[in-house]
Amino acid sequence: MADQQQVILFDLPSQPPCKAWSLNPWKTRLLLNFKNIPYKTEWLEYPDIAPRLSPHLPPNEEGSAYTIPTVILPSGKYVTDSKVIAEKLQALYPTPHIDLASPYQAKMEELMTQLMKSFRPVYLPLIPKSLLNEKSRPYWYDTRGKLLGMEVDDFGRENGGEKTWGKVEPVVKAVTALMKENPNGPFFEGKQVVYADLVWGAFLIFLKRMDQGVFDEMLKRSGDKAVHEALLKGLEKWTDRDDQ
Repeated sequence: MADQQQVILFDLPSQPPCKAWSLNPWKTRLLLNFKNIPYKTEWLEYPDIAPRLSPHLPPNEEGSAYTIPTVILPSGKYVTDSKVIAEKLQALYPTPHIDLASPYQAKMEELMTQLMKSFRPVYLPLIPKSLLNEKSRPYWYDTRGKLLGMEVDDFGRENGGEKTWGKVEPVVKAVTALMKENPNGPFFEGKQVVYADLVWGAFLIFLKRMDQGVFDEMLKRSGDKAVHEALLKGLEKWTDRDDQ
């Protein structure tokens, strides 16, 4: 493939007006915006991901799926997985530099794993209702239902509410504690942005896009909503580009 002048970012569309919403693609989008890398978005509904990417990539580590985010680099190479993409972009576009392996990164990866598992009864039923287009909803209900071993909405009814928030609260409070280690803020390491900031910022954006009430509840449970609001404010210059 001949060289192109910009990166292509594959992302998941939302209900109209189409704007980026998905957590992992937002990590890549924030990094592209932070580094001011020229790119354009190619929107893919869930059933279209594998047909579009399979001629160019093997499936992911589980061996059965293709995932978003994926990018096409200017060389024509396809790269998938937000963390791998970040490493490639850092190598190709070294300035402005962002620390991909600060002490906060490993801690945030562990906390995010815990959080996303505990939070499933809230977000799995909400995503198709508030974010997905009609083409993607059957795919979501089918694949997530198989993963859960039950209907998505039944899973939410049986496990949501205070059952979920009781598990989520200590995890989000642990994130707050990490953020408050550096009183100079608004980022984990004070005034300097690190990749961990993009990871948590992407999650907060995802919450707001999904449901304002859920976002408000998460910040209420965090123990200090101001530090999370300050992080989003600090990232604003890189969050504006969300629809192209």
